[in-house]
Amino acid sequence: MLGALTVLLLFQLAGEVLMQLLGWPVPGPVMGMALLFVFLLLRGEAPASLRQSAQGLLQHLSLLFVPAGAGVMLHFARLGEEWLAIVLALLVSTALALLVTALVFRALATDDEN
Repeated sequence: MLGALTVLLLFQLAGEVLMQLLGWPVPGPVMGMALLFVFLLLRGEAPASLRQSAQGLLQHLSLLFVPAGAGVMLHFARLGEEWLAIVLALLVSTALALLVTALVFRALATDDEN
């Protein structure tokens, strides 16, 4: 398990270093996850130890929401002051995400028919 966690952290580090070098506005861990995905695609499968470690992390994924909840409680007054802007931003971004997803699906679905 320690080896698999080391692999995960090394990919996260590689993503962080790559983003610092390139200066792209993408979080390092997201790039690390993309690098890991490409690596696993090229390899053809995930090693059993990596699969087991990932399952263990996923079982405790809810713990990652604790810092976010603490941040919300810390800035609760500010949320009360700016609730309208936050709600509008959430609604507009959700609508845009749904629209883009539908358009991409439609474009890909019609492309397969031709």
